[in-house]
Amino acid sequence: MRRARCPRVAKISLLKRHGPRALRQQLRTTIESFCAESIEPARSIYSVRDHKDPLPKQPLNLRLGPMVGPLCLSVIHTLESSQSRMVPTGLHALASTTRTTSFPTLHRNQLHTLQVNLGYRCNQSCSHCHVNAGPWRTEMMADHLIEIIPNLLERLQIKTLDLTGGAPELHPRFRSLVERTRSLGIAVIDRCNLTILQEDGQEDLAEFLAAQNVHVVASLPCTEAERVDSQRGDGVFERSIQALQRLNALGYGNPDGSLPLDLVYNPAGAALPPPQAQLQEHYQRALSDSYGLRFNRLLTITNMPIERFARDLAHRGELETYQKTLQLAHRRENLEAVMCRGLISVNWTGELFDCDFNQQLGLSIKGPIRHLEDLLDETNQLIGMEIHVADHCFGCTAGHGSSCGGSLS
Repeated sequence: MRRARCPRVAKISLLKRHGPRALRQQLRTTIESFCAESIEPARSIYSVRDHKDPLPKQPLNLRLGPMVGPLCLSVIHTLESSQSRMVPTGLHALASTTRTTSFPTLHRNQLHTLQVNLGYRCNQSCSHCHVNAGPWRTEMMADHLIEIIPNLLERLQIKTLDLTGGAPELHPRFRSLVERTRSLGIAVIDRCNLTILQEDGQEDLAEFLAAQNVHVVASLPCTEAERVDSQRGDGVFERSIQALQRLNALGYGNPDGSLPLDLVYNPAGAALPPPQAQLQEHYQRALSDSYGLRFNRLLTITNMPIERFARDLAHRGELETYQKTLQLAHRRENLEAVMCRGLISVNWTGELFDCDFNQQLGLSIKGPIRHLEDLLDETNQLIGMEIHVADHCFGCTAGHGSSCGGSLS
């Protein structure tokens, strides 16, 4: 009798004979087959994105909830019949876009913020991360693009540079970019995951941020260790508390706001955030009583049904329901304050998008201005241009609204 081939060996053989394209096609077919069991295929498009990651393997139990922690890589529903599978983690699945949308038309106002994604490398890999960031990612913005940013900020009279990633601090030019921007009197926001402050080579990062008067916006999705660790990885809560204590010791979070420290809350699952003011009171009381911590504001941000979070929802059969929840909770009054009306998002290659979420879905900015270098042209104007919208935009207008600056109402 012929011995059955190991599925892992079969995939490696397929890769050797036909190359990565054939492997991606096979995976795409099985992903779409899996999604069809719980998702109406006519409404959504699911694509496999190859981010040229290394291909380590890890067990996957499809009955479990979202994977978290440093080894939380992309989930691919493979052909093996066993419940625990070995999956290629360099392929990122389930970036969902829609063919048509009922979301209202929007146009851009005066720009006040340039949000720059310096790259996808991160020391964490969180279940809600919409950019699929992680330690295995290698994408980083080139030096010549970094050089453009301060000049553009000054020429366009933009008030704030918002640095994100990944962990933006891991970019080799992060500190020089911050220093040049601050020398122009322009505010800098660092979207910090807190644990980066304790990584090797970053021992003086907190002091650097304080010396440059950088506004720190830090992720802390809950005040309970178990829930934070389940969403962001084992031990993350304890390390986050230690990082906050260090920032407080430097003057961050003082009532005078001289060194602003804001925390970010993301729901743990398919639910809208609670009212921001009410939740902020809980955070302040809980963190002060238990750890002696202080911060200035709590920002509640809705989880967008894209990339890694969409994948996790699809595994639980909740993706379609969550999208409907966002649409039913839409409030027109939030349209005036959505972040895309005064912000431009730049990815690590310099391409322009209306927001960070559009960036991950590949929904480019409309009009002739498509790249950071295009903004050097004095004739280019962004004010009044139509914004690229889709169904995921309901995440910003649902309930109390959501933006990089927290709730809208």
